[in-house]
Amino acid sequence: MNAIVNALARAFVSLLHPKMLWLMVWPVIVALVIWVTLAVLYWGEAAQWVAAQLHQWPPYEWAVSVWPLRLIAAWFGWILLLLLFVPVVLITAVLIISVASMPAMVAHVGGRDYPGLARRKGGTFAGSLWNALAALVLFALVFAVSLPLWLVPLLWPVLPIVLFGYFNQRVFRYDALAEHGTATEIAEIVRRHRGGLFLLGVALALIGHVPVLGLFMPVYGGLAFIHYGLERLGELRGEPIEGAATRV
Repeated sequence: MNAIVNALARAFVSLLHPKMLWLMVWPVIVALVIWVTLAVLYWGEAAQWVAAQLHQWPPYEWAVSVWPLRLIAAWFGWILLLLLFVPVVLITAVLIISVASMPAMVAHVGGRDYPGLARRKGGTFAGSLWNALAALVLFALVFAVSLPLWLVPLLWPVLPIVLFGYFNQRVFRYDALAEHGTATEIAEIVRRHRGGLFLLGVALALIGHVPVLGLFMPVYGGLAFIHYGLERLGELRGEPIEGAATRV
């Protein structure tokens, strides 16, 4: 837990550097332009499709027959799309940052905070693209399967946080280590610190749900994973080589 808090604190310091300000703004602007344009063109049709899909689900039919929910049943598709608008903007911004901005962020943080950490370039641009695509596809599949459960009161606050937490760590962990770690080192850190990576992703998902502050989450999240990953990489390389003590 201390490692997660430390990564979040150091990411906040890095976020205040002038070099990070433009990186913080432009991915969110691009994501907003994309989704506002799509909303203007297809919002009505999307709301009707969502409503039609929900009406095929018996628990939904029962729920909207109850008096309080009956009042909003006709607008439920629109309401659901409004609730999803900010998350999809953030997801798009995270993907843009992962592919386009993380190398500059890693170079900035690595040069300032981890200058003694050798760059062994175990990751590639193609690997970053593949990682982002795999994360998005997996997220979309789990989201589609679990969407009906989001209407269950006890599960609604938990499922989005867990899902977005997994998405955050799945996207950022590779790019945070791609410049400095070897492929073997990246795999080893993911294996050892899977729980910590997930908890860091959950912490960032919680921040992403805070109004206004959530817009800073994509860059802040990338910085937090860079600090967490490079710190773990330094620890890994600092471990004694097995069997070294017995050599003559």
